[in-house]
Amino acid sequence: MAAPVCTALGVRVRDTGLLSGSLFTLVSKLFYSTPAASRPLDAQTLAERLRAQKKEQKPKEPVPTNPVQRRVRELVRFTRQLQRVHPNVLAKALKQGILHHDKDLVVINKPYGLPVHGGPGVQLCISDVLPILAKMLRGLKAEPLHLCHRLDKETTGVMVLAWEKEVAHQVQEFFRTRQVAKKYWAITVRVPVPSAGVVDIPIIEKEVQGQQQHHKMTLSPRYRMDSGKMVKIRTSRNAPVAVTQYKVLSSTPSSALVELQPVTGIKHQLRVHLSFGLDCPILGDHKYSDWNKLAPQKLPVGTLKKLGLEQSKSRYIPLHLHAQQLTLPALGSRKEELQLACRLPQFFVRSLRRLGLELPSVDQNEDSEAKAL
Repeated sequence: MAAPVCTALGVRVRDTGLLSGSLFTLVSKLFYSTPAASRPLDAQTLAERLRAQKKEQKPKEPVPTNPVQRRVRELVRFTRQLQRVHPNVLAKALKQGILHHDKDLVVINKPYGLPVHGGPGVQLCISDVLPILAKMLRGLKAEPLHLCHRLDKETTGVMVLAWEKEVAHQVQEFFRTRQVAKKYWAITVRVPVPSAGVVDIPIIEKEVQGQQQHHKMTLSPRYRMDSGKMVKIRTSRNAPVAVTQYKVLSSTPSSALVELQPVTGIKHQLRVHLSFGLDCPILGDHKYSDWNKLAPQKLPVGTLKKLGLEQSKSRYIPLHLHAQQLTLPALGSRKEELQLACRLPQFFVRSLRRLGLELPSVDQNEDSEAKAL
């Protein structure tokens, strides 16, 4: 007996034994479930029905009962949404978070998970929305804003933009010649010893061998210990000087809130100096917590308990590194230096509370003043 053939709407389906019942049911529903089955469906309607059918069949994930796990889930969803949001929506969000605005500069609060520049796999970045943000602030004829420096995708906090290219070059020169005072706050796994000091170790990029071949920044020290004596060693000419001042603001036996003042501006400098120099990686730094592999950060049991997480969920912990304050020299018609401070993101504050770390009262007052800008 010949196999049944369906030729409705130009679709030919022959039962060869490979067509499952569920697929035949789906096709039947799509084409014959309405009274107007004789009318051909346009591509948009067909696509909408397929999406709706797929959504119905997809099982819903259970909502976590733990508030911290719920927050982690929200953060993951938020980060993914940042890459899918319309540029106008992102520009509006950046506008609402403006910390300072004058005729030369616009200072924004950079959100977590948003890259500054485009690249492979990046659908949306800050540089893409600068023309839109400029129009929102100065009208449709406004020229695009210009980037003055960069922050890593996972870093939050103060970020400076300029209206004119010449002003942007001036600010970039301030950064290059180390005239900008920068303060970062980070939550570390373990406590730096001593509690204050300077890390002065050059940094270089190297390839990590093994199953997961990749590149990382790492230390290129100028000295090593030999039989109890410090001996100078030959370093790579490609390893630039990297200097970081640090100070512990608050600590518990297993974690700390650390203030960092980078004197130089080498790629991933703070993360490398903390992890490989002081053996205190930043909470949520899944790249530099282990030199040999790329894997979710492994945390002590006590820290996981305080955060209310299991080790298997540590991959969702965001990098707790925040550009808290910038001080710019006098620029243009402004004759005095400009101090810019930015409040901590909510996930950072919640982690501080969970870990039992305290914010310094003086900096809290400065942070309140930043909100009013």
